[in-house]
Amino acid sequence: MGTRPPRMKARVTDHARNTTLELLLPAILLGAWWFVSAGSTSQYFPALSTILAEFHRVWLFSHFSSDAVPTLEHLAVGICVATVIGIAVGVALGSVALLADACAPVLELVRATPIVALLPIGLLLLGIGPRFQIAVIVYGATWPILLNTVDGVRAIDPVLRDLARSYQVPRLVQLFKITIPAASPNIMAGMRTAVSLAVSVVIFSELIGATNGIGYQILQAQHMFAVSEVWAGMILLGILGYLINVLFRGVEHLVLRRHRGRRHPSR
Repeated sequence: MGTRPPRMKARVTDHARNTTLELLLPAILLGAWWFVSAGSTSQYFPALSTILAEFHRVWLFSHFSSDAVPTLEHLAVGICVATVIGIAVGVALGSVALLADACAPVLELVRATPIVALLPIGLLLLGIGPRFQIAVIVYGATWPILLNTVDGVRAIDPVLRDLARSYQVPRLVQLFKITIPAASPNIMAGMRTAVSLAVSVVIFSELIGATNGIGYQILQAQHMFAVSEVWAGMILLGILGYLINVLFRGVEHLVLRRHRGRRHPSR
């Protein structure tokens, strides 16, 4: 009990130090951008002060609820659906080799089809709006989760599986107590890739088939030649991407805490 406060204090100190180091380079780059762009008269590279003024006007007041919030909602729904599909199909393919061999040609064909090639048919079938955007996110984000889940399930120690069968552990208990926890590092690695990919995909889908969203607003600013608004939208995307990554790292830490504890019991 007496060793916990020092450990907790050390963790807080390490976290604060890591956060400071993480934000140091962006702060330096922003400062350099501010001074280099000060007094700029270029239409394409306005001063950072002008861009931040547009950021404040557009995204903190005018369009956050009408454009940023829908983008985040579509992103969250798409990632959740992709996670469920990827884990479910990945566990099935990783557990049953015969099923994986039978589905391999179809999966490789579908996976090799780029999202861009499916956008026209997606617009025809789903129309412009949230359904199209969520479907595109699901299609793009499912594959990293699915493939990493397959690898994680296949990497489970066969002795562990045999032990569960010898004790006649029910299949559902094996799934949620053995298979998924053992494959969780691979699953989380796939989800990390999927989250990064989903952010790009949702913006791309809003550029071609949306009536609102961050990508849609950036496109409208480009059509009106409002260059400062375009730069402001890009800054918003960078901030949201960073915050989403921080949130995911927190989730990943919680999910893998027990797994790391089993592998490193002394920590």
